[in-house]
Amino acid sequence: MSAVTIKSLQHRGLPFQVGGKLWIECKGKKFFGPGPVELLELIQKEGSIIKAARAMGLSYKKAWAIIDSANRMTARPLVITQSGGKKGGGTLVTDEAKKLIIYHRSLRKRFEQFLKNETKRLNR
Repeated sequence: MSAVTIKSLQHRGLPFQVGGKLWIECKGKKFFGPGPVELLELIQKEGSIIKAARAMGLSYKKAWAIIDSANRMTARPLVITQSGGKKGGGTLVTDEAKKLIIYHRSLRKRFEQFLKNETKRLNR
């Protein structure tokens, strides 16, 4: 079907829009997307899973499940927890996680540009 034919399907001239969601999969399961990215960024900022979870409106249990799942799908952990000690413990986001966040941001920009370009093409 040509773009002209598709444009003729528009109701009252309202444009169509190409949409989509983006995530990285591992073994057919969602592995890394906007939620884990936000959680890791907040952990990096706060130094704490519980503080990051609260900022996102998640329970600690849910936040930990996201982290644990991601850690199990990678060769090296994305998050390392430290308990006790003089500083009272905390959580570290690994260099691997930081690289994955940067990659996802770059991928997201390209994906958004793709959606924008296809929307323009669809509405010609």
